[in-house]
Amino acid sequence: MTLRAKAACTGLATAGCGEAQGRNPMELMVEAVHRAVTDAGLQLSDIDGLFAATAFHSMAAMSLAEHLGIQPKFSDGSNIGGSSFMAHALYASMALEAGLIKVAVIAYGSNQRTAGGFRSISEPMPFEAQYGPRNPITAYALAANRYMHEFGATREDLANVAVAARGWANLNPEAFMHGDLSVEDVMTARMISDPLSKLDCCLVTDGAAAIVLTRPDRAKDAPKSPVYLLGAAFEHHHRMISAMPSLTTTAAAASGPRAYEMAGYGAGDMNTIQLYDAFTINTMLFLEDLGFCAKGEAAAFIADGHIAPGGGLPVNTNGGGLSCIHPGMYGLFVTIEAIRQIRAAAGDDEGPREPGGWVEGAKLSLAHGNGGVLASQATTIWGHGETV
Repeated sequence: MTLRAKAACTGLATAGCGEAQGRNPMELMVEAVHRAVTDAGLQLSDIDGLFAATAFHSMAAMSLAEHLGIQPKFSDGSNIGGSSFMAHALYASMALEAGLIKVAVIAYGSNQRTAGGFRSISEPMPFEAQYGPRNPITAYALAANRYMHEFGATREDLANVAVAARGWANLNPEAFMHGDLSVEDVMTARMISDPLSKLDCCLVTDGAAAIVLTRPDRAKDAPKSPVYLLGAAFEHHHRMISAMPSLTTTAAAASGPRAYEMAGYGAGDMNTIQLYDAFTINTMLFLEDLGFCAKGEAAAFIADGHIAPGGGLPVNTNGGGLSCIHPGMYGLFVTIEAIRQIRAAAGDDEGPREPGGWVEGAKLSLAHGNGGVLASQATTIWGHGETV
């Protein structure tokens, strides 16, 4: 637990969110880094640690450093899917605490929407490829079906997740999707992979993001409120969905408790919860596995309005991957929303939101990432200085 609060986020930014015509992933990522470094009151020359992963670059950290014109002392480009960036936050914290670096940047970029699709870097899965799955959605539909079978959940229960996310998006001018969304709209949308309709699936957008992490002694001089990484853990139990030990319990059930233990806080202490909602089933599984409700109870919990605006448990407050943004790998955007909520509550100018869009008094935020087909799970706990 020696890594608790040994790294703090002092800068963050996004770029090209939604549609970024004529821009490639590297250009978007470079812009996000420039903005994040400026937000932290630093210069590019201050960066000596660099962490990046995309589906477009085999050596993302090295390519990004070259485009930025920097020569980092430490870098990592490991890729465990959409949860890579939570893992990178842990690696960066380790490097900062060890004295290997002073300033770390974590970055991501994608133009999947305007490029006409997401470039998959996945090899065919043995034992599964012969059946022609349309992954990742086939895998998530399998998990959703199993969950419905085990716990009696319905398509309406899944639809409630999308409706709640749209409610938050309608409070966020930066969200890609706005407007009324009903349970009927979700259930009557085009079926993609039973039981998941088009509106049970995340958006397809462009977008880049970056955050700056530094040691606490340097963070206190940042122009905006530093937000500390209090706890972090990740775990993975499979690569192929056919090897998943249980289709209704993810490795978040292991990563969450370890992150809470490091942070010294529990699920009930969190003021905002940001979950990787690539599909509606994700939110249900993660609410349970991370301790916000018991296994099998997420459907009723969500149906009672707990995660929607005004419901008492602010979940995916930007609108999530279902209604705000999802440029292929969503983990860094989950992280940024968790941190922004804390900064906004501290009085930093985080941009316009409708009343209720910023969570009053938010000092602790959970950001949870998911990679592959419910495979890699990474949980981070972020806190205001008063929580350290």
